Amino acid sequence: MLEGNRPMPAEEGLDHSLAFLKEGYLYITNRTLGFQSDVFETRLLGERAICMRGEEAARLFYDEDKFIRFGAAPKRVIKTLFGENGVQTLDGEAHRHRKAMFMSLMSDDAMQRIRELTRKYWEIAAKNFETRKEVEIYEEAKELLCRVACEWAGVPLEPEEVREKTGWFGALFESPASIGITYMKGRNARTKAESWVSGLIEDVRANRFTAPEHSALAVISFYRDLNGQLLDLKTAAMEMLNIIRPIVAVSIYIAFTALAVIQQHEEREKLAGSDEVRLGHFIQEVRRFYPFFPVTAARVAEDFVWKGYRFEQGTLTMLDLYGTNHHPDLWDKPEKFMPDRFHHWRGSPFRFIPQGGGDHDTGHRCAGEWLTLEIMKESLDFLANRMSYDVPQQDLSYSFSDIPSLPHSNIVIQNVRSV
Repeated sequence: MLEGNRPMPAEEGLDHSLAFLKEGYLYITNRTLGFQSDVFETRLLGERAICMRGEEAARLFYDEDKFIRFGAAPKRVIKTLFGENGVQTLDGEAHRHRKAMFMSLMSDDAMQRIRELTRKYWEIAAKNFETRKEVEIYEEAKELLCRVACEWAGVPLEPEEVREKTGWFGALFESPASIGITYMKGRNARTKAESWVSGLIEDVRANRFTAPEHSALAVISFYRDLNGQLLDLKTAAMEMLNIIRPIVAVSIYIAFTALAVIQQHEEREKLAGSDEVRLGHFIQEVRRFYPFFPVTAARVAEDFVWKGYRFEQGTLTMLDLYGTNHHPDLWDKPEKFMPDRFHHWRGSPFRFIPQGGGDHDTGHRCAGEWLTLEIMKESLDFLANRMSYDVPQQDLSYSFSDIPSLPHSNIVIQNVRSV
């Protein structure tokens, strides 16, 4: 029998779910500082939970022999953000087989295509901005990326549909941590979006619509599982949304990119000339520095001991993404915005984990991370070099208790002119 010989630091009390919602991105970090330990025990949603942060914790968390994803994500997250039976909830060979489908979409040509589409729609948006008194970057970025995501994925989208569909996709990632009307909006949005996409997939399979070759719509429509069966329409639609929804969610990063361009004056000056390397370093620091997704969850696959601590089968375990990206043992001056830190950075896939850690091809790191980088580089170029604008007085702060966190004003700009 395995025996852990170290008592795990433990938070007292019956349940700390409300504290988690109140503290948000800082909940785990605050307690690791208090316990002086990167691992501790608490109670969340009525059950025992282990919370961790740091590179060693991430390396452990992404060990598929130690942890599984099935049954880890809260139901409210499944019902809005991920969908049921999505790739994020699978384990073992089923996960690797489904993940391979997603990774097949991430070719060099696909990366070039997403960059071209992002540039195309930013050019259209910039011209439109010139005719308006003021613009909210976050709201405009959601709509822009809805157009980009659908065209890239091979999904037909009429101009008059854009606002409605943008609302659906935005609600999927804006609602999981909410309550009341906002949460129900997310549930309803998923129902409508899955129904819409199911109809498209059904048309593709029946040859009533021809999806572009190698597009996400074509690949997912005809993907076969380990048993050689096509996915049922609901699951296929859900995986299509797991392509489109994360692309639209990059609008959160674009809002924070705009905030960095506005506030980080010295770093913005280094971006003149659209230098690809500088753009890359800047957006990586945006992804490290600002909050995106707070934690990721799994369950212990079977009993084991790590560093003397006992992990029991079935225990909910949460890895702190934001806290790991700000860990003082891993990053020099982690609370300072320093893009040059990525100039010689050769860190492990368990140290820098804004969209999950580990291996892209077979692990649970986000398959669309490369798409995120291309979209953000092109967006940064427009915000820093290809548009001029005024920034009126507004509330540029953001709260760590809001999930997702966003600048409170959504970043308002005025008097936009293309450069």
